[in-house]
Amino acid sequence: MNFRLQADQACPNGSYGEGVFGRVRAWSKRHDRLVGVLRVGPLALLCFLTAAPYGGTPPVGDQYVSLWTYMGLSLVLLAPLALRTRPVAVFAAVAATSFVQWLLHMTPVPANMSVLIALYAVASQCAFRWALAACLVSELGVFLVLVHWKTPTFGMFFSGSILVVTVWLTGLYANTRRRYLESLEERAERAERERDQQARMAATAERARIARELHDVVAHNVSVMVVQADGAGYALDLNPEQAREAVKNISSTGRAALAEMRRLVGVLRESEDGATDYTPQPGIRQLADLVRGAGVPARLEVHGVPQDLPEGQQLAVYRIVQEALTNALKHGGPGTHALVELRYDGPDLVVRVTDDGRGASAPRSPDGHGLIGMRERASMYGGAVSAAPRAGGGFEVLARLPLARAA
Repeated sequence: MNFRLQADQACPNGSYGEGVFGRVRAWSKRHDRLVGVLRVGPLALLCFLTAAPYGGTPPVGDQYVSLWTYMGLSLVLLAPLALRTRPVAVFAAVAATSFVQWLLHMTPVPANMSVLIALYAVASQCAFRWALAACLVSELGVFLVLVHWKTPTFGMFFSGSILVVTVWLTGLYANTRRRYLESLEERAERAERERDQQARMAATAERARIARELHDVVAHNVSVMVVQADGAGYALDLNPEQAREAVKNISSTGRAALAEMRRLVGVLRESEDGATDYTPQPGIRQLADLVRGAGVPARLEVHGVPQDLPEGQQLAVYRIVQEALTNALKHGGPGTHALVELRYDGPDLVVRVTDDGRGASAPRSPDGHGLIGMRERASMYGGAVSAAPRAGGGFEVLARLPLARAA
């Protein structure tokens, strides 16, 4: 139907998972330094725990170095990982440090796993050529480590290569998913901008249509005033009482026209199509004919004492009922019945249109112009409109307008 439900806005990115990943990514961008420290923290803890059992003399090649040398090497390998905005530079620094370590015949330490972390960062954030270059450098590192190994085997090289390729492919997948989610976000933002633009255009068009209809109401009143004034002029000498009655009619009609003109202030009217029709617009008295010709089985019920309302407000009630019945005909499905209720409830006029159609399962129009038009009309008279599926099935349109006396 022509109404946007709140459920449509629950997951604007299309699915719950994509929304969660988007929020996590946004949070990580806002707390870049904290995320970098958290990424390095577990590996730094592993390096500290690994150094403790060696009593300050962890083995390095055929020699032994002090604990401070071991911790310094680990710090040099781990420190660049905190910089998340320069993945290529981080990988180059970590790879160069590892190469110097190889030249000094130092046995690999747990901190050398930073090469894999930097490889993942390059693969997940940079272009494919940089990711491929980082993968090849990592494979070269596996080969160089095995060169200094006492008994290198092809199985060891294959296992190391599998680890490197797995990290590399995981980074490529993360890169592809990130780009996909970013494209989804861009499309969602573009769709949201287009929807807002269409809503503004619909509101402008509806205001122009309301302006034309109010113009017809005011023009009709003015034409009546002209006729009454001409009659009063002719009857002034022959029938003063009739002239006095005509002047009273002119006064009341002028007040009605002035009230409608006040409501017209602020409504922009861009164009006028065709000549002005001075025929009065439909009102509450024509609702019975509207219900009979709605196209769906419908009935009209009036509760309370009807009051004489301004023509503009009657027109607003007529259009709200007309739009609600049109929606019931279009989206209610076969066998739909409708009920139109007018309730003069204290200071308000309550208009309620219900049907027993498909309700929430009915296809909804993406623009929602019908609801925009109803709200525009009701707001002109200080009222409000709500529309939603009924709990027991069907759909309900409820409008509440403050009663205004005809001038």
